[in-house]
Amino acid sequence: MLKKTLFQLHWFFGISAGLVLALMGITGASMSFQDEILRLMNPSVLQVEKRPAGVLPPAELVAKVEAAEGKTVSMLWVETDSGNAARVFFTPPPGERRGQMRYFDPYTGEFLGDAVGQDFFGLMMQLHRFLAMGDTGRQITGACTLILIFFCLSGLYLRWPRQVGNWRAWLTLDWAKKGRGFNWDLHAVAGTWCLAVYLLAALTGLSWSYEWYSNGLNKLLSDTPHSERKRGGRGAPPPKGEAPVADYNALWSSLYSNAGKDLNAYNIRMPPVAGQPATVYYLLKTSPHERALNQLQIDPATGAVSLHERYADKSFKAQLLTSIYALHVGSYFGLAGRIILAVASVLMPLFFITGWLLYLDRRRKKRQIKEARKGLANSSDDSAAWLIGFASQSGFAEQLAWQTAGQLQAAGLPVNVQPLASISEHDLQGASNALFVVSTFGDGEAPDSARGFERKVLGRTLSLDHLNYAVLGLGDRQYQHFCGFARRLHGWLMEHGGSTLFAPIEVDSGDSYALRHWQQQLGQLTGQAPVDLWQAPAFDNWTLTRRELLNPESRGSGVYLLGLTAPSASSWLAGDLVEVMPRNSPWAVEFFLSGLGLDGESTVQIDGLQETLSQALANRQLTENRSHLVGLHAQALVDALVPVTLREYSIASIASDGVLELLVRQERHPDGSLGLGSGWLTEHTAVGSAISLRVRRNSGFHLPAEPCPLILLGNGTGLAGLRSLLKARIADGQQRNWLLFGERNAEHDFYCKDELQEWLTGGDLARLDLAFSRDQAQKIYVQDRLREAAPELKKWLADGAAIYICGSLQGMASGVDHVLNEVLGAEAVERLIEQGRYRRDVY
Repeated sequence: MLKKTLFQLHWFFGISAGLVLALMGITGASMSFQDEILRLMNPSVLQVEKRPAGVLPPAELVAKVEAAEGKTVSMLWVETDSGNAARVFFTPPPGERRGQMRYFDPYTGEFLGDAVGQDFFGLMMQLHRFLAMGDTGRQITGACTLILIFFCLSGLYLRWPRQVGNWRAWLTLDWAKKGRGFNWDLHAVAGTWCLAVYLLAALTGLSWSYEWYSNGLNKLLSDTPHSERKRGGRGAPPPKGEAPVADYNALWSSLYSNAGKDLNAYNIRMPPVAGQPATVYYLLKTSPHERALNQLQIDPATGAVSLHERYADKSFKAQLLTSIYALHVGSYFGLAGRIILAVASVLMPLFFITGWLLYLDRRRKKRQIKEARKGLANSSDDSAAWLIGFASQSGFAEQLAWQTAGQLQAAGLPVNVQPLASISEHDLQGASNALFVVSTFGDGEAPDSARGFERKVLGRTLSLDHLNYAVLGLGDRQYQHFCGFARRLHGWLMEHGGSTLFAPIEVDSGDSYALRHWQQQLGQLTGQAPVDLWQAPAFDNWTLTRRELLNPESRGSGVYLLGLTAPSASSWLAGDLVEVMPRNSPWAVEFFLSGLGLDGESTVQIDGLQETLSQALANRQLTENRSHLVGLHAQALVDALVPVTLREYSIASIASDGVLELLVRQERHPDGSLGLGSGWLTEHTAVGSAISLRVRRNSGFHLPAEPCPLILLGNGTGLAGLRSLLKARIADGQQRNWLLFGERNAEHDFYCKDELQEWLTGGDLARLDLAFSRDQAQKIYVQDRLREAAPELKKWLADGAAIYICGSLQGMASGVDHVLNEVLGAEAVERLIEQGRYRRDVY
């Protein structure tokens, strides 16, 4: 909770105060080498020729300046051996705090002229301290300086890596990254480099923003806090009275006797009225930096010294207090310090820009996710409505249920669409007509979302004599218990008195003919034929833009990261699937035709379209035994072969990435040949070529509607579905994510390693547990890591966490299920499933 709150405050202050801080950084950097720049621009004004006789004593210099200008000197800054011009300030006119400043030759007393560029640096100072807005600007810059301190501390907390001692995690930038990843990396790494500099600049800069802060520093750091020099408040008018009488010979005598022959520079400040001491600051040649000032308070008429504070005699903390300005501009650390602070100041806009880019990217992704999550219409509560219940593992049954509802609504019938999990005994007994669209998971099991319904409702004895119903079952005939759950549901409804509206319809892998039969039966019930026959979404030709081998030198099969771009705007949700229509490779078709005596360029008809025989065979299942095909002509050969079946893959990216990514493992047959789907995607088709695919909704594996902690478990290419969920969570600012991932070998099979470690370092992944089975004598799997973390698992579940599993059903998923039942108990696991807090996308 603390981390999320800090994150929200961090970006809120960033987009509100970031622009002011960027301006302060640029103006501060522009003044870092103000004196050097002015000297380069004004060599004849700010630099003079050194003379062996040395600079004029103050009495002689002041006399010449006052005689030439006809004004009284109030402040004098002279460097004794630098070749720089002396700066002279004259007594200000009544009502003003500071008089005119002129440059003079300290060796001759001659006026040197006005320097070009001072107005520019004066504006930079006004912007830096006050935004050129007076006291209002001071309050704004002061508040933004406090926010800068918050940025430094909260940013450090938010990016605190798990491996604190790994300096690379703190300080290295991955230039290969692009988009949001690079912007985040740049923001975090550059911020780490600049953090100490910004803290120093902010903590010292506040002394010019707030009187209370300045007084607090004096009390904290001064050696004599109770005798600190009293100052008028900001904006206080200058005191009134007679002008002081100054004996500069006496002043010089006292200054030189106390400073000695190592005097390097002095600054004499006359009091505004008589009766007050003059303040003299001086530097020695041995002074560590330009603000290591020694201070004298001298009677301007007699030269009597009332106070002498030597920098070298002060404690370290009092020296820091004297050096506030030097610390602020970096000169306390010499030329290197000034350069470092100037560079850090120039970089200040970088954080404003990257912060805004990250914010806009996050907002865009949230909009896209919100848009994609738009649900279907709410169900009707009319008691006379047709009850339409669905049980979906991948989302297809849910889609068909709503299409069924649409057909009934078009005929004027009210409908009430609900998932089986929310249908109670009362709902069944209160309905007169019901339609059930249910899929079967695995070999005859109920979908995860319907397991509670099967346990609670199908185990009861109910009187359903009044209920008319029909069942549409979805399944895959490759499994022995095809449509097993739909058949059990139908048997229970019939056993308890329900009357079938028409015989159950079973759909094998989305068979369009079976779906049309369901529509036709509905049409007979409503007396209105369906307007449109249902058809599965059309396949589009996506472009394969990237193919990267993720596990070179692995002992296992190759795993590839594929990137595909859509021919037009396309969207999907984290957890969705794609259905790919693979093709046989050209040499596989050529080998199949050899010995059949047919020309691959022969023309055949496919769905009313003409294709060459080779093109047609690319979309057909090529049998190993071809003896029964010898003698067939080209068209008969095509008609005798079954079309290839589509392949499903979990999407590994989110729509806002702009590219659809898949993780595909090569399947190898005993003879060494590649599987049809994996071979087509990973080897046979060239990068830049078209891949025929369509996105399929997988609502059973979508993120929870309300934010909650997430525990994600997967192995191998099952990381794909988990990766999309993590990306969506990170885009939504949710960081309570725990990933348990397993593979063979850490050195070669740690897919997306850099990305996962970046998320871990950045706090987007709260915990990462890895199980590499072949890295030790005793094999370790994901379920073993979960068992080891049982106490933490219980804590997360107590906080409302949901569990998501993606990967192989046999081994990993079944092993995880066993551990969950072992640790939590079978009843608790069933409750998680019924609550939608235990979701699986396994194969």
